[in-house]
Amino acid sequence: MEQNNNQGNLQHPISSGFDRTSTAINVIKDIDLAGKIAIVTGGHSGLGLETTKTLSAAGATVIVAARDTEKAKKNLAGLANVELEPLELTNPGSIETFTQKFIASRRPLHLLFNNAGIMWTPLERDTRGYESQFSTNHIGHFHLTARLWPALKQANGARVINTSSWGHHASPVVLEDPNFNHREYDPMLAYGQSKTANILFSLELDNRGKQHKVRSYSLHPGLILTTDLSRSITIDTMKKLGMIDSDGNPVHRDFTGVKSVSQGISTQIWCATSRQLDNLGDVYCENNNIAVLDTNYDPSGNWTDDIEKLEGVMPYALDGETARSLWTLTEKLSGVSFTI
Repeated sequence: MEQNNNQGNLQHPISSGFDRTSTAINVIKDIDLAGKIAIVTGGHSGLGLETTKTLSAAGATVIVAARDTEKAKKNLAGLANVELEPLELTNPGSIETFTQKFIASRRPLHLLFNNAGIMWTPLERDTRGYESQFSTNHIGHFHLTARLWPALKQANGARVINTSSWGHHASPVVLEDPNFNHREYDPMLAYGQSKTANILFSLELDNRGKQHKVRSYSLHPGLILTTDLSRSITIDTMKKLGMIDSDGNPVHRDFTGVKSVSQGISTQIWCATSRQLDNLGDVYCENNNIAVLDTNYDPSGNWTDDIEKLEGVMPYALDGETARSLWTLTEKLSGVSFTI
């Protein structure tokens, strides 16, 4: 019986041949994606745009799902094999329109990059009253993946790549109050919760989907200060988190430290294409490898005080019972039955 990654059973680095300095070009060298179809949410800016460029250059057809289609048209100009479709992850109707169009095309879906996200935003709620980071980063991608499931299964060998973050150390998923209806809102806790949800979703999706040859991975890309994901973060917050020094210069760390955009997307490209992962899913990765299980960090403390110690994945993000409970809760919140 194939072992699953409950409680981090599979979180053991392998000899991948790459490290934190490797770029997407290094990782995808000699890999031909001709005939493969990929969807990248937020594939028009930041890490998503670089992912789109990398996949396109390797021969894949890439459908970019973008909230801002005008910005996307400018950023994607001149790229081969790229299609653009509007998608707002906090809008269930938008997700239904996007997925219905793709399913109607009768094409298989080989790679799904649940890449789009927001980070450390002030308290905002979608039209259903759900906290925006949880809604965008988790619920929207759950809904999207559920509706694209027939195409993923049709591929007869697909991968779903969920972009998480070292920020998941900030908070587990509070199943009793994921939308901050009964507790004080903290943007870092909300972001951390949504990134933990990404990992738990990957765990349960892989457990359910591998019988249909659909594997799932979550990852930490690294600290990339040149994207607009951090547009809601103040300079003082960046200093508090050790992202920049007192003079505003980026601070380098081996694990969470600053990377170029190409280095930042290399891990998700590795998760999507590595033959070493053909029979291994539901793992959390960083620096182009399977990450270690973090058994040293104390989540009861202030995570910003111990930011230098952050590496790997927290055990609470790989708890099978929590993953199943989150799946059921998300079905209820989204109104979408994700039956595999």
